[in-house]
Amino acid sequence: MTTAPPRNRLVLLTADDLADRLAEALDVYVSAMGYPPGTARQRRTLWLEHTRRPGWRAVGWLDPAGSLLGIAYGYGGGPGQWWYEEVRRGLRSAAPEQQAWLTDYFELTELHVRPDAQGARLGEGLLRALLADTGRSRVLLSTPEYGHRPPGRAWRLYRRTGFRDVLRDHRFTGDTRPFAVLGRTLPLPAPATPPRHEPDRPTR
Repeated sequence: MTTAPPRNRLVLLTADDLADRLAEALDVYVSAMGYPPGTARQRRTLWLEHTRRPGWRAVGWLDPAGSLLGIAYGYGGGPGQWWYEEVRRGLRSAAPEQQAWLTDYFELTELHVRPDAQGARLGEGLLRALLADTGRSRVLLSTPEYGHRPPGRAWRLYRRTGFRDVLRDHRFTGDTRPFAVLGRTLPLPAPATPPRHEPDRPTR
């Protein structure tokens, strides 16, 4: 009788789980984005503050040893939040149907997979698990523009799962890079290839 090899696990994370794994989660974020190591210290307080927002939820991939391979989280967006106000500024002169994206939406704030684990559709697993049962009718996110380069994995994932342009070449305050704001209605359609398993509940 052969034993099945250990496999990665997709888990739902509580606010306490993220706090316990915050250094590890920020390492995944910094390495996936190619940011300087000091960026993790700057984001620590913000990530913890986000866990207190309405509708916050998070998911992660763990390898067989229990190390974090990927992290995604988000929460219900609304007036008064920095990201909401920045996107509203960008949509100020847009048509009413574009401005309507900023109602009843879930903000997909972070989604990152460790570089050595990319290319195995872990990102799609995070996306689908995070966006299941958000209680919102749509989802919005922002991602750096790719310019003249071919679209990267994140862009291909969002296009494959039906995200459309809401705002392009937007400059957030304090960042000179152009960003795209993408959105789609919820729920996501079923994947062409069903997932191998549903997210496990965290065990503490």
